[in-house]
Amino acid sequence: MSTADLFLWFFGGLLPLSAMAYFLARGKALSVESNNVRLHSRPGFYGWYAVSWVALPALAVSLLGSVAHLFNLLEIPSTMLLATAFALGGAGLWYGLGHVKAEFRARQAVEKVMRGMLFTAATISILTTLGIVLSVVFESIRFFQVIPIWDFITGTQWQPDTAFLVGAGRADESVAPPLFGSLPIFAGTFMITLIAMLVAIPIGLFAAIYMSEYASHKSRGRLKPLLEILAGIPTVVYGFFAAITISPIVVEIAHSFGLEADYTNALAPGLIMGVMIIPFISSLSDDVIRAVPQHLRDGSLALGTTKAETIRHIVLPAAFPGIVAACLLAVSRAIGETMIVVMAAGLRPNLTANPLEGMTTVTVKIVEALTGDQEFDSAFTLSAFALGLVLLIITLILNIVSIIVVRKFRQRYE
Repeated sequence: MSTADLFLWFFGGLLPLSAMAYFLARGKALSVESNNVRLHSRPGFYGWYAVSWVALPALAVSLLGSVAHLFNLLEIPSTMLLATAFALGGAGLWYGLGHVKAEFRARQAVEKVMRGMLFTAATISILTTLGIVLSVVFESIRFFQVIPIWDFITGTQWQPDTAFLVGAGRADESVAPPLFGSLPIFAGTFMITLIAMLVAIPIGLFAAIYMSEYASHKSRGRLKPLLEILAGIPTVVYGFFAAITISPIVVEIAHSFGLEADYTNALAPGLIMGVMIIPFISSLSDDVIRAVPQHLRDGSLALGTTKAETIRHIVLPAAFPGIVAACLLAVSRAIGETMIVVMAAGLRPNLTANPLEGMTTVTVKIVEALTGDQEFDSAFTLSAFALGLVLLIITLILNIVSIIVVRKFRQRYE
């Protein structure tokens, strides 16, 4: 039996069995209640209790079998695993129906199961994050055993072309050593992200203020969906638009001012990326601003302030933590963007403060390193993990700084 057939048989049989358990237990509880017997819990809780005893043992057996097969601990035939799961599901159905009694506290039992499921979900999230961090750290350590960490962080040249020769032991005196200076890559990342934020934050925040404070209900119902359409456009379409339309316009405008500009420059993708992440800021900021209690606005207006002064001095400070969270989400989205940068900014690491020149970002170099034809143990491939580790640390620092700022602001305005 193939994996697809096993999956189909398992869920195709488990779902109807769980539905049958729910309706049987609920029907039995209703019949008990019809005899003027007061149940401790509502009939639906008895149904969900039966479902938990049908589904959870079957899922646990399938999970253990999958883990054993994954790590080659035990080879279990698929038919035996399927039969065991259904047998446990049938036994769980019998056990759950047997607990449909007036004195049984089904609601507490179901709530306990739900707490366990939520705890399991949170644990899986934490373990997944920990696994990602550890995998990046371990591979980065392998890279830093070859390339000094100080040279990687402070180096100004990224030229890893000869790394495969060094790794294969074919490098001689005529071969230049590979250079892994990440400073121009991070400079390009921060430059493009800064340009995107300069576009997205003012426009997104002003749009949120207009929709929440000035626009009518009818206008807001039309404008917000239109603005959120920007978030659904594929990034490759933004990349085409930035490379074909915006980059030539930027070059022409630069030439009109007597400036030199490359067709693969950092300004064009930064502008388009800023337009792309406007919905992230506007939609979240709009919801946060509308969540500010109305009595704060009414009290401010009652004291004689204008609507604009109320927004500036009352509404925005009260909504500031949510606005910071929206901006942080937009920064993370901008840092992680790849396709627009590849198509409009190029692949050249360039340490410069001129946005009219071509640049590249960390994510682009990570993709380039992991999709090449070099061996996984080469320094060039391992450099992707080092770049990811540094980017992870920078993002963590930004999160810590934003949390500190938000807490101080909350202490001031609460």
